[in-house]
Amino acid sequence: MAKKTKKTQEPLEKQLWKAADKLRKNIDAAEYKHVVLGLIFLKYISDAFEELYAKLKEGEGEYAGADPEDIDEYKAENVFFVPGKARWSYLQANAKQPAIGKMIDDAMDAIEKENPSLKGVLPKVYARPNLDPTALGELVDLIGNIALGEAKARSADILGHVFEYFLGEFALAEGKKGGQFYTPRSVVELLVEMLEPYKGRVFDPCCGSGGMFVQSEKFVIEHQGRVNDISIYGQESNQTTWRLCKMNLAIRGIDSSQVKWNNEGSFLNDAHPDLKADFIIANPPFNVSDWSGELLRNDPRWQYGVPPVGNANYAWIQHFIYHLAPNGVAGFVLAKGSLTTKQKEEYAIRKNLIENDLIDCIVNLPAKLFLNTQIPASLWFIRKNKTHRKGEILFIDARNMGHLVNRRTRELSKEDIRKIADTYHNWRAEPVEARQYEDIKGFCASVPIERVAELDYVLTPGRYVGLPEEDDDFDFAERFAKLKAEFEEQLKEEAELNKRILENLSKIQLPESATLNGSK
Repeated sequence: MAKKTKKTQEPLEKQLWKAADKLRKNIDAAEYKHVVLGLIFLKYISDAFEELYAKLKEGEGEYAGADPEDIDEYKAENVFFVPGKARWSYLQANAKQPAIGKMIDDAMDAIEKENPSLKGVLPKVYARPNLDPTALGELVDLIGNIALGEAKARSADILGHVFEYFLGEFALAEGKKGGQFYTPRSVVELLVEMLEPYKGRVFDPCCGSGGMFVQSEKFVIEHQGRVNDISIYGQESNQTTWRLCKMNLAIRGIDSSQVKWNNEGSFLNDAHPDLKADFIIANPPFNVSDWSGELLRNDPRWQYGVPPVGNANYAWIQHFIYHLAPNGVAGFVLAKGSLTTKQKEEYAIRKNLIENDLIDCIVNLPAKLFLNTQIPASLWFIRKNKTHRKGEILFIDARNMGHLVNRRTRELSKEDIRKIADTYHNWRAEPVEARQYEDIKGFCASVPIERVAELDYVLTPGRYVGLPEEDDDFDFAERFAKLKAEFEEQLKEEAELNKRILENLSKIQLPESATLNGSK
């Protein structure tokens, strides 16, 4: 009799995602993410509350004589207070009730009233008519079973991991819109591994759902540092995304009191005007044209030149530099075009940055890493006080790294991240004798800024690292066929996208009184 092959069990987060996605039915992913992530957050704060509640009720040792319903007991231990009808046990017991949606909305309201730091953060979307109460009840049961038995003691870690995984899956499901609140995990990991934010103030002035902060804290823990040695500062202009960020940080136990929201954004209304950060980690939106640049012609942040009104890229660069401490370092994502732009103001600013020896490293990234754009991207590293490698810039060309996770999306592997980060750290190592760095054709090169000036201040890594030394058995025909197939696939995708756009446009019906230009 043939042996049955043992089926590999999928990780918990993947099983949960598949089950939760089945319950989505006809709800758009952009709307459904608030339903699911809100419930995961509610489960997290309820678990933390119940754990402390049990200790207070037992009243032993330091908890002798404590009142488990006294909100001050929870404030003292940085635990959110959860009123009776907002506790997970109560909601799960009522999960099959037709009014479960209203019960959850009421629970979110009650939690916000008792915990001022969550005011305006939690979603109240559960009583909407398009959300089937039966499916919602099943979702409550599904999330209620995330941390049972021995796993309950680790429920905060598990729920935090599930929250982060779900954020990424919802971003994929939303496609371009998902990229507005989520930076791919492998890009965040690379930035953090290169910057090594062990100690100090970490700032992200366009923080999205907070992935840079979560990864910074994770980095410190993994490298046996002290999480309390770093403090988080952030700003986000999209209120919905800011809410996701606040929940994402709270579920990780990260203090988000300095993560601010205003709809004017970092340029017009800088929420941390006096902050000088030790680390800046950011993924600003690419090539933004409506950044209110015409209102900021005389802004003190433009120390290296006034950025053009039509593109915010070089405004972001100078915003980051302005907020760096004297020995601070910034790592951020920018559209690849920023490396070579000849636009008058941008060229002048880039020249000034290079001549003032502010640029430490440039990494050319592979295509298809980002969900919301096919624009090629790069990583910039700027150091305010270059004590090592003065007058040099490290160029790394990682265009051919990473692997496809689906037809449209690529990610960097742990090995890719390690190779790039190790190259950077080996290049910067002190004393000089300890350096294990050497230029590798087609991958990395350490270049004096005089050479960059000779090449008209272009910062494209490929210009400096050269071509890799190909193996003798390189098959040109095979490579050409592969590139041709990729190009044809892209053309197909574009044709399909154009077809869908035309189909959607054909469904739009203008009122009889409307004309083509919208006038009556």
